[in-house]
Amino acid sequence: MPTRFSTTRANFSARSLFAFLCVGGASTAAHYLVMLLLMRAGLPAVSASGIGFVLSALLNYLLNEQVTFHSHEQRRVTAPRFAVAAASGLLLNHLLLTALLRAGLPTLPAQLLTTMGVIVWNYCIHGAWTFRRNRN
Repeated sequence: MPTRFSTTRANFSARSLFAFLCVGGASTAAHYLVMLLLMRAGLPAVSASGIGFVLSALLNYLLNEQVTFHSHEQRRVTAPRFAVAAASGLLLNHLLLTALLRAGLPTLPAQLLTTMGVIVWNYCIHGAWTFRRNRN
């Protein structure tokens, strides 16, 4: 019987990291495209961005489930986990960015460092928990 470590470790590989980064890029592009189209249709930027974010989060969930982690868990299990993980990533983004700005870093470098931290966090939490492979 495999150990918990070996089943979790199976989610982490160069292939899954590359897929995770590609999925994130595709999701971000979808977010911006939806936002742009909705703004051109007359929606205010904040509303358009919110709708784009939600749609890109759905795309991100589905692609990470199927492409990055090849999850066979039921969506009733993984979808709420994804929502919690996304919320924790948003909180981490807020905390890291706030700390780096208070430390005196300019906005762009602070956001870039924050984004790198959130990417690492998201990859780890999705691989170890959100899309954890069934232990059976």
